[in-house]
Amino acid sequence: MKKLLNRALYMGASMSIIGASIAPIAAHAEDAAPTAETKRDVPMPGIAEGSDIVVTATKANEIAPVTASLQTTQPQSIISRSFIEDSLPKTADFNQIALISPSVSNFGGVNGVGLSESKAQIRGFQDAEYNITYDGVPFGDTNDPSHHSNTFFPSNTIETLIIDRGPGNASQLGQATFGGNFNLFSRETRHDASIEATGSYGSFNTYLVRGLVQSGDIDALGGTQIVLSGQHVRTDGARSFSPYEASNVFGKIIVPITPDVKLSVLGTYSYNTFNQPDNDGVTLAQIALYGKDFSLNLNPNSQANRDYNPESKKTDFEIIKLEAHLSDRFTFENRLYTYAYQNLTTSGNDVTVVGTAGEAAANVVRLTPTGANQFGVPGYTKTNQYRVYGDIAKLHVVLTDFARLTVGGWIEQSDTYRQQRTIDLVTGARNYSITNTAAQVNTPRDVRYDQNSAFSNGEEFVELEVEPIAGLKITPGYKHVDFTRKINALFNQTTRIPAVSTASYSADLPFVTANYAITERLSAYFQYAKGFLPPLLNTQYVVNPGLSSLDPQKSTNYQVGAVYHGPHLSVDFDLYQIEFDNKISSFTSSVPGQGVIFVNAGKALYKGIEGQITYAFDFGLAVFANGSINYARTANNPGAPATETYLARAPKSTAAAGILYKDGPIRFSLIDKYTGVQYADAGNTLPLEGYNTAIVSGSYDIGPVRLGIQVTNLTDSRKVISISGTAVASRQYFFQAPREITGTATLRF
Repeated sequence: MKKLLNRALYMGASMSIIGASIAPIAAHAEDAAPTAETKRDVPMPGIAEGSDIVVTATKANEIAPVTASLQTTQPQSIISRSFIEDSLPKTADFNQIALISPSVSNFGGVNGVGLSESKAQIRGFQDAEYNITYDGVPFGDTNDPSHHSNTFFPSNTIETLIIDRGPGNASQLGQATFGGNFNLFSRETRHDASIEATGSYGSFNTYLVRGLVQSGDIDALGGTQIVLSGQHVRTDGARSFSPYEASNVFGKIIVPITPDVKLSVLGTYSYNTFNQPDNDGVTLAQIALYGKDFSLNLNPNSQANRDYNPESKKTDFEIIKLEAHLSDRFTFENRLYTYAYQNLTTSGNDVTVVGTAGEAAANVVRLTPTGANQFGVPGYTKTNQYRVYGDIAKLHVVLTDFARLTVGGWIEQSDTYRQQRTIDLVTGARNYSITNTAAQVNTPRDVRYDQNSAFSNGEEFVELEVEPIAGLKITPGYKHVDFTRKINALFNQTTRIPAVSTASYSADLPFVTANYAITERLSAYFQYAKGFLPPLLNTQYVVNPGLSSLDPQKSTNYQVGAVYHGPHLSVDFDLYQIEFDNKISSFTSSVPGQGVIFVNAGKALYKGIEGQITYAFDFGLAVFANGSINYARTANNPGAPATETYLARAPKSTAAAGILYKDGPIRFSLIDKYTGVQYADAGNTLPLEGYNTAIVSGSYDIGPVRLGIQVTNLTDSRKVISISGTAVASRQYFFQAPREITGTATLRF
């Protein structure tokens, strides 16, 4: 019965994300060949905790910064809590954690690690073209499924991060099952009670305080376990006059209602305040005058004044999860969740203006609808707030000893309000400076947009995992998607006129994956999968949205790979090809009154090779390397490939290498990540050089106290990592953040 129940837990796609409340069983690295029971049921401590993914117990996997499971059906990087804790600054966001993976790059974070927002890419797929989940729940903005890296889940809330470089199986849910998945798992509860307090201080006058409390098993409540965490960060920032402050609280309770029924309740809440303009790069003129780290100033006549550019963000995220082992053959799980985001921003209208003459020309406002222009500092207020509700249900059925079925569904609903209004930053008064067209005659001249929107999302899926011969698991699957967006705008974005519109999309997505255990230590896998991405909300920012007849963007994924876990050596590699169809573009109709029309008129091709390797010695030392060669180009003219261009922000290669040492009280790591040559623009006119980011970290335990130091960007590389804007004078450049040195002390008892 126990074996049958375990198989039920792992039915369907062997790598599907089942959730965060299944507490792992501790194990120790062993040189002996792993047994089937070990591979299936006993994960390594600190590796893939919170998920159902099992990592074979070896010395290499115990210390490796990234590894993959022998059960995987797609390219994968599992990043453990021990790597997050031992090798990264405590302020790291989830994009910084993910950066260790092959084919992952990022930009942003220019104010310091985790001290300003960053954006990650997978194989050249941009944020909003891949999913991020937390304990199996997809999340993202409601106008597009993009993410805010330092707003929802700071590193104190993450136990494990698993990157699937592919759309997953049919049971992998999300609006962007397209370019891959970042699967975050919440902090795990423990059987033993403990308290942990951490403090750190470092460059840019940055300090962090953090606490973690584990209740252990509460026998009076039937073995209930509770984990609580809180964190506060404050910094002056690497850039001029760019302070940042963030607070987070996190809690999770696991209640065993019966031996076969478990309830978990999770909540995390964050509040961030900082000073940053909406467009926060630095122009060439500003670089010449103030240097690469210029952002804001204290000049009362400048739109880049610190006090004119405040921003606050507030988020919450809650999950109630029920797991029930109904019988030897049936397991049911349900996640009911909600999350919310609020962004309140005031920003200068154009922070690229430099010099007295430029400010004099730009600092003009109109304080009455029909009045004359006068001196003022133009800017705007912005609101973006939403709440999302959803439910995910999965039923796992053991049909026979060689066949397991997973069926389920996902429903989700959002409600969003967004607005932007122009003001005089000096007085806060309304600035009626916008020029109206004939269609906008009734629009107040200080309103850029005032918009309510919503989406409803439904997905149903089925998977059948069959094992026709010992060691070979084949999982065909199917998913149906229905997605609807609605706008009810008092004044719509871009058009600035009232708008009511609805757009619905659907897709049928087939999947086939296979994993073959060649030996106890070696497996190979194959994946064929269709990905889906609905058109973004901005396709409805037009005068006549009905003229844009759009299909969802789709990807077709082909991937093969292999994983090997020996006593000391861990290796995996893969080959992939992804065809991106129905890429959306727009044009302005020549027919009067029709305006902008969106169409499916683009294609792209992604292909490459990726690999990871770790070798662990007997005395606690390990060396590792990973890398990728990536191709990501448009594919609109197959007969004339020379006319195709590389996709923007898609590095041609990535690489990482380093050494790690763990023995007794000592922990040490030196890691260098290389991000290859890429282009900042779609036209390939703005090339970016490759660049390295090295991190060294060391700590020593003295009784219950751990003292450590981390140095980020060890070589103080300051290369350009992104460029935005088309006009040369106002084009903004983003540089690697300067070297950071941080000292940390942690007390455990």
